[in-house]
Amino acid sequence: MNTVTRPSLGKKSLLAAAFGLLVLAGLTVQPAFAEERAKDLFGAAKLPTATAPQSFGFYSKGCFSGGVALPMDGMNWEVMRPSRNRRWGHPALIALIEKLSRDAASDGWPGLLIGDISQPRGGPMLSGHASHQIGLDADIWLTPMPDRKLTTSERENISATLMVDEKTHLVNDALWKPMHTRLLKRAASYPEVERILVNPGIKKKLCDTVTGDRSWLRKIRPFWGHDYHFHIRIGCQPGSPACKGQEATPADDGCGKPLAWWFTQEPWRPNTNPDAPKARDLMTMANLPKQCQFVLDAPGPESVDAVTYRGGDVPVAVAEPDPERATSSIGVATLPASMNAFTATPEIGVPVPRPRPSGN
Repeated sequence: MNTVTRPSLGKKSLLAAAFGLLVLAGLTVQPAFAEERAKDLFGAAKLPTATAPQSFGFYSKGCFSGGVALPMDGMNWEVMRPSRNRRWGHPALIALIEKLSRDAASDGWPGLLIGDISQPRGGPMLSGHASHQIGLDADIWLTPMPDRKLTTSERENISATLMVDEKTHLVNDALWKPMHTRLLKRAASYPEVERILVNPGIKKKLCDTVTGDRSWLRKIRPFWGHDYHFHIRIGCQPGSPACKGQEATPADDGCGKPLAWWFTQEPWRPNTNPDAPKARDLMTMANLPKQCQFVLDAPGPESVDAVTYRGGDVPVAVAEPDPERATSSIGVATLPASMNAFTATPEIGVPVPRPRPSGN
């Protein structure tokens, strides 16, 4: 009886054969040492940390703990694009949005349509913004709230009104109303608000039409995009020593040469490298403040309801401190778990951000 003997395969041959099978199956082999992108980790978080509120890092490179959710509906607001789960922010910002909704209503604005605030634990977003990472940024549509409750489908799909002509970069005068000016002035009136980003055309419209007190215009800063919404940014809050603040804005109204630059060809030249990856697509945890790993690992609340803002003096629901987690593990002193997160925000200066990376 003849025995057929097959040649033995070495380890290298076996690995090569296995790799070939994966290629044939259409699978991509990832190196074992590849780091996960920070945006995927933070984008997967469905709830905030059940800890005291703190912001870590800068608006475009950081995270935050102790976030609360803006309710989907309020007396004077509705949250848009709910499937994104971006209605979270530092308690001071969420309280400010609620206050703005009430004050704007008294000024004649029908109600706020709220766009993106932050992810539950902040960090780089899966898409869109470069900022909104530390719970201190919020987008508000320039489209007033309708006189009825929008359906979930409408919130996900209806478009905001573009206020600026894309060719001339000027406001469409048929759309701009005095109540738009009143809304922006009201938002700029709060000492917590350090700046409000708008399209250059909107800034020019305000510069051309605002009379009397123009001091608030220094907070209105022109930037790319922002032609259907405005972007509110508040300053670093008490209890956040690892939050990086911004440089001070000029004391003038911002209607001079810096604004004129936006109406030259230079700001609108085509991107010479449109395929370059965005910063958020490259960030790993190593690029973020070291406290952000703690933020990812920290326990969450029992439910969304436990950390949804209710107004007034409602405290944030927080977990009991973990004795095994020393304060030094996150690099800063934490706030007591029992503190009320809705204490009044002290008046602060009016700074401006450092040069901003791509995105908004």
